[in-house]
Amino acid sequence: MQSMVNKPTKRLLLKMLAVLFFLAPTCLAQSPTFSGSTNIFKPASTPAKSILGVSMFVLVITGVIFVVVAGLLTYAVVKFRKRKGDDSREPAQVYGSNQVETAWTVIPVLIVVVLFMATARVIANVQNATPPNALHVTVIGHQFWWEYRYPGSKVVTANELHVPAGTPTELQLLSADTDHSFWVPRLAGKTDLIPNHPNVMWIDPKEPGLYLGQCAQYCGTQHAKMLLRVYVQPRAEFEQWIQQQSQPAQSSNAASEGQHIFEATACVNCHAVTGTSAQGRFGPDLTHLMSRETLAAGIVANNHENLRSWIQDPSRFKPGSLMPAMQLNEHDLDAVTAYLETLR
Repeated sequence: MQSMVNKPTKRLLLKMLAVLFFLAPTCLAQSPTFSGSTNIFKPASTPAKSILGVSMFVLVITGVIFVVVAGLLTYAVVKFRKRKGDDSREPAQVYGSNQVETAWTVIPVLIVVVLFMATARVIANVQNATPPNALHVTVIGHQFWWEYRYPGSKVVTANELHVPAGTPTELQLLSADTDHSFWVPRLAGKTDLIPNHPNVMWIDPKEPGLYLGQCAQYCGTQHAKMLLRVYVQPRAEFEQWIQQQSQPAQSSNAASEGQHIFEATACVNCHAVTGTSAQGRFGPDLTHLMSRETLAAGIVANNHENLRSWIQDPSRFKPGSLMPAMQLNEHDLDAVTAYLETLR
C-alpha cells in the first residue's frame, strides 16, 4: 500500500521532531519552574543513594547476562552461518543432557534469588529506618497540588516543601481524593499516597538547594502538572522560614478593597488566610502566597501577570483543575490581585 504521506512532508515532520528534541532541554533549563535537577544518578539523600546502589548492582548483573547471551548468539550466528556447499541437513540434536538442563535451571534461580534479596534488603532499610531525631511533615495530595503541614509549628503551605539540610525529615503521606505518588528522584524513591491508608517515607538531604519531583501516579487530567519542589535550606535559614510562615497574614489598607472582594466571593470556601474570615480547606492556604516562587503546583512563576491570569481563568494553565473561574470584572480582578500580592 502506498504511503498517504508524501516524502517532502515526511522530511518536514522529521526535521520538526529533531528541532523539538534538541530545543526541549534548553527550554526546560531556562524555565524558572524547572530550575533544578531530577538526575537519579546524582543522589543527595541516604534513601536515594541506597536505591542507586541496588539499581547499579541489578544493572551489572543484567549487563553480564546480556553480554553472555549476545556473545553466544553472535558466535552461533557467525560460526554456523550458511556457506556454499552446505548439504542443508539439520545438525545433530542434543536431548536429555542433565548438565545443560541443570545449568539453565539453577543459574537463573540463583540470579533471581540474589536480586530479590538485595532489593528486599534495601526496601527494608529505607522503609523501617526513619531516624529518631527526624523533623515531621504531613504531606497531603490533592487534585492537582500538594499540601504541607508542619505539626507543632502551625505552618501550612502548598506545593513548595521546605526542609533543613543535614537533618532527617519524615514525611507522612496522605491523600484527600485519589491515588498520588510522591517522587523526588534525587532524595528518595516513589511512595504512594492512598486514601485512608497513611504511608511514611523519609529523606535526609545533605546539601542545600532545590530538588524537583513530580506526582508519579496518574491521578487525573492534570497529573503531569502536579509538580514537586523541595527547598533544602541551612538550619538557620529554615528556622527563619518557619518563623515567618507562622505569622498571620499582614493586612494593608491599600488592599482593603481587594480583601473585601476576596472574602465576599466563593474564594473563602476553598482557601484559608490566617487572621481573616477565609478558613477554607479544599484549596491551598494563601496566608503567605507571595513567599512562593511558583503558582499552580510549580508550572508557572509567581508574578503579577501569572497571578492575575490564574485568578481570572485557571484553565489557561491547567485545564480540568478544580478551581473555577470567578468571573470577576476587570476592576475587581485587579483589586483581588493587589490584595493577594500583599500576602507574603
